[in-house]
Parts: sequence; C-alpha cells; structure tokens
Amino acid sequence: VWLDGDLVCACLVLAAQAHGLEVRTAEALAAPASLHPVQEAFLEAGAVQCGFCTPGLVVAVADLLAHDPSPTEAAAREALSGNLCRCTGYAKILDAVRIASARMRGSAG
Repeated sequence: VWLDGDLVCACLVLAAQAHGLEVRTAEALAAPASLHPVQEAFLEAGAVQCGFCTPGLVVAVADLLAHDPSPTEAAAREALSGNLCRCTGYAKILDAVRIASARMRGSAG
C-alpha cells in the first residue's frame, strides 16, 4: 500500500501508525470503468492465479513504473522482492512488468 505516497508493506504497519495518513491500495489504481495498465498487464500475462499476492505485486509494479518507466529486469525483481508468490513463479509477473511498461510509455507492448 501507499501511506502518504510512500510504498510500504502493509503487513509491517500497525493500524495506529497509519492513523491520519492517506492510505491507497491497489483498488485506488483503477478508474470506475477500466483497469489500470498494470492490472491489465497482469491479466494479459497470466500473472494472476490464486490472487493472494496480486494486490501487493500490482502496487509494487505501479510504484516502480511511476519512478522508472523502463526498468531493467534486475530493477523489477528488486521492486517485487517484498512480495512472495508461490503460484506463478515470477516469469509471468516479469512479463506483466514488461507489458505494462511498454503500454505506459505508449509502445505497442
């Protein structure tokens, strides 16, 4: 999640620590009638299986691409390192990063 614009691991923040701060989750990314490009990329790449880790991964990728529109694979892996996925492995998730990056830069993808 984002707390006052900073990416944090929600599991490490007590509710009392978030008191009075703006809390944004993956749900804040999508517009009412459409998904965010990162959310679309996760679906397209097949990077969504059980769904347990998906919100954290989506937020981490959205934050990464906001700061680095063309990340290297190493940068993407580092950005994802705080999230564990036991269903997909990370190949499809990294595919989603590449797809979202290309789309958000205006490339065909």
